[in-house]
Amino acid sequence: MISYATSTLTSRVRLGNLQPMVGICSYEQADQQFAWLINLQNLDPRVKREPILIREFEKFLSLALTEAYTENSQAERANWFLQRSLYRINRLKLFWYDSLELYTNERSTYIEEIRDRIESVWQEWELTQLDIQKIQQLDVKQALQERADIDLNPPISESKRYLRDGIDLEGYKLLLAIASLDGLVEASRLSRILGGASNEIQATLMRVLLEEYGNGRLSRKHSTFFAQMMAEFGLRTEPEAYLDLVPWQVLASINHNFLLTERKRHFLRYNGGLTYFEIAGPAIYTDYLEAAKRMRLSDAAMSYWELHIREDERHGQWMLTDVAFLLADMYPNDAWELVLGYDQEKLMGDRAAAAVMTLIQNSNFK
Repeated sequence: MISYATSTLTSRVRLGNLQPMVGICSYEQADQQFAWLINLQNLDPRVKREPILIREFEKFLSLALTEAYTENSQAERANWFLQRSLYRINRLKLFWYDSLELYTNERSTYIEEIRDRIESVWQEWELTQLDIQKIQQLDVKQALQERADIDLNPPISESKRYLRDGIDLEGYKLLLAIASLDGLVEASRLSRILGGASNEIQATLMRVLLEEYGNGRLSRKHSTFFAQMMAEFGLRTEPEAYLDLVPWQVLASINHNFLLTERKRHFLRYNGGLTYFEIAGPAIYTDYLEAAKRMRLSDAAMSYWELHIREDERHGQWMLTDVAFLLADMYPNDAWELVLGYDQEKLMGDRAAAAVMTLIQNSNFK
C-alpha cells in the first residue's frame, strides 16, 4: 500500500531516541528530523545557540509550503509532510497518559512559530476552495436548514455505494485502522470550547460531550466501543497505532478542528462544522453498518455504528436548533461563519473520505 511514513515513527516514546540528521533529501527524513526536534530538551535555547539543528528541517518546510499549494508533482508528499508536522504539534494539546517528558515543548516558541507558518499558508488556501462572498450573503438559518435536510439523507455517491456493496473484510479493517486515529480519542477537541460563561448553548454542547463520553462511564464511552470493534478484528487499540497509514487529507480535517477549537475567534466556524458532523453522522455510519451486516460481522463489530446512529440523530438536531440557530441570533453580523464552518467541514470530510477509499481500493492491508 502507499504510505510516505516509516513504522519507526508510530511510538511517541521511540521518537525521543531519534538523532539529528544531516544531508536530508526527502520529506520522510525531514519528518523524522521534526520528530526528534519536538522532543528535544531545552529546544528553544538550543535552536538559538545551534541553528544547524533546524537547518535541514527548515529547508524542507519552506519547500513544502510552496509545493503543497501549487501545481507540482510533489504536492501530495508536501501536504503529507505539512499535515503530519501540524498533527505532531496539535496532539500536544491533549493528554494521552504517556510519558510526561513528551510534553516538554508544548509551549515552545519555536514549535508555535512552525505551527503558525504552516497554518497561515494552508488556511489561506483552504478558504479559496469556497465562495466566501456568496456565503456571506445567505440567510444563515435557511442555509443551514437546507443543508441539514440534504445531509440527513444524502444521495448515494460512488464512495457510499462502495462502502455498502463493495468493501471486503480487509478493506473494512483498514478503514477502522485509519479511523482509529480520531475514533480512539473521540470528542476530545470539543472539550476545549466548553469553558467560559454559562448559557443554553454551552449547556447543549456539554450534553453532547457527556453522551460522547458515556456520561462519565468508561464502559459507555464511544471510544470504548470503537476499541472493542477493533479488538474484534485483532487490531491494535492503542492511540496512534496506525498513524503511518493515515492520508494527509484525514490529518488535515483533524488539524483544522484543532485550529478552530484553539482560537475562540473561530467559535462560530467550529460549531458550524460540528453541526454538519453530527447531522451527517447517521447517514455515514449507516453505510459502515450496512457493510458490516453484508459481511455478517458480530454485534461487537457493529455496536459502535449502531450507538452513533442512535445518538447522533439527537446530536444533529441539538446542534442545529439549540446551538447554531441561537448563535446566529446572538452574532447576526458574524453568523455567516456558521455556514462557512459547515461547508468547510463537509468539503474536507468528503476529501478525506475519497482519499481513504482510494487507499483501501489499492491496499493489501492485513
